[in-house]
Amino acid sequence: MTYYDPKDLRKFGNITDWSETLGTKFFDYYGKVFEEGALSAREKSLIALAVAHTELCPYCIDAYTQDGLQRGITKEEMMEAVHVGAAIKSGASLVHGVMMMNKVNKLEG
Repeated sequence: MTYYDPKDLRKFGNITDWSETLGTKFFDYYGKVFEEGALSAREKSLIALAVAHTELCPYCIDAYTQDGLQRGITKEEMMEAVHVGAAIKSGASLVHGVMMMNKVNKLEG
């Protein structure tokens, strides 16, 4: 047994059970976000897959891998999106190194 049970993904809709108003508002928002707009549903699925990896959400990775395949996203496109997410995540971590450098300079200066 793993910490994340793949069957739990199917239970996601149940979050409204303990907070119907907020759960419903979330799902209304979530549904609206993924409607066709300036970005296609395919593009949004690819973005969601990259974010799923940067957020380390196994449920989202599962869901948006399946969704992407259904939308014709290739495995090469998926992996490239994952690398884009990883590059942004690592860059965001590294740029915070400037804060550390500033602090060291201040303390040494």
